[in-house]
Amino acid sequence: MPSRRDRLSTQNLSGWLYSAPFLSLFLTFMAFPIVATLVMSFTDFDLQNVTDPLSAEFIGLENYSKLAEDEKFVRALINTVYFVVLGVPLTIGGGLVAAVLLNSGIDRFRTFFRVGFYAPVVTAIVAVAVIWRFVLDPSEGLIAGLAHQVGLTTPNFLDSELLAMPSLIVMAAWRNLGTAMVLFLAGLQSIPTEVREAARIDGAGIFQEFRRITVPLLRPTLLYVAVMTTIGFLNVFEEPFVMTDGGPGNSTLTISLHMYKEGFDFFHMGYASAMAYVLFVIVLAVTTLQLRLLKDKTR
Repeated sequence: MPSRRDRLSTQNLSGWLYSAPFLSLFLTFMAFPIVATLVMSFTDFDLQNVTDPLSAEFIGLENYSKLAEDEKFVRALINTVYFVVLGVPLTIGGGLVAAVLLNSGIDRFRTFFRVGFYAPVVTAIVAVAVIWRFVLDPSEGLIAGLAHQVGLTTPNFLDSELLAMPSLIVMAAWRNLGTAMVLFLAGLQSIPTEVREAARIDGAGIFQEFRRITVPLLRPTLLYVAVMTTIGFLNVFEEPFVMTDGGPGNSTLTISLHMYKEGFDFFHMGYASAMAYVLFVIVLAVTTLQLRLLKDKTR
């Protein structure tokens, strides 16, 4: 009869064997690229070094020091912060309002509205871009058509340095609102109905119930949605890449898009890797700050 140690060894071996496929994929497609990118950020790796990576010259922190002098990177950083500061509250607010209405204010066709709000999340960015180009077109777009009915003219939103980024923010909020809505719906449905009924018996109005009951009990969900939405918006890439390519005048250039251009248009892969790790540090710092500020309020 095998001893207890032998049985444990067999179980451990079985566990490693079952985990082997995942570990192989993780090490190949996640861990190795992460470590390789970190090493590349300290080199002058470019197109010439693709066939012979070891020929890249080690330059220390030169790539990182260049970022502070890169006007495009500074502009991309400002644009990204602008995108997050306006886009995150808009997405969270819209998702919360939609969730509250679907949870209690809309009885008929509730499933239809849920699918409608969530559809942009799973729609390809190319299809979304086609829709929004039609909406924002200054001559034949939806907004232009409505404006012409009352004798107004509309600007070319995507060609205006002032309006291009707000247009992308509205588009991104519309596209991501469904995710926030689904999460808020799950949080709202976990609130006991007895609590709401007790508040109504005590004379609480709709806004008092929302402020005193719904929001406090929804804080864990709010924390999760805020953190995940912020991370996603800090990494914004698809909207400016498809709609404006960072223009006009770099007014919609974001860190991720600038990093992509440096790495795959100009093949400054070492410099792009340094940019990627700066973005990683920013995401880590903002997420940590959010958790510290909001986590205590969820207890």
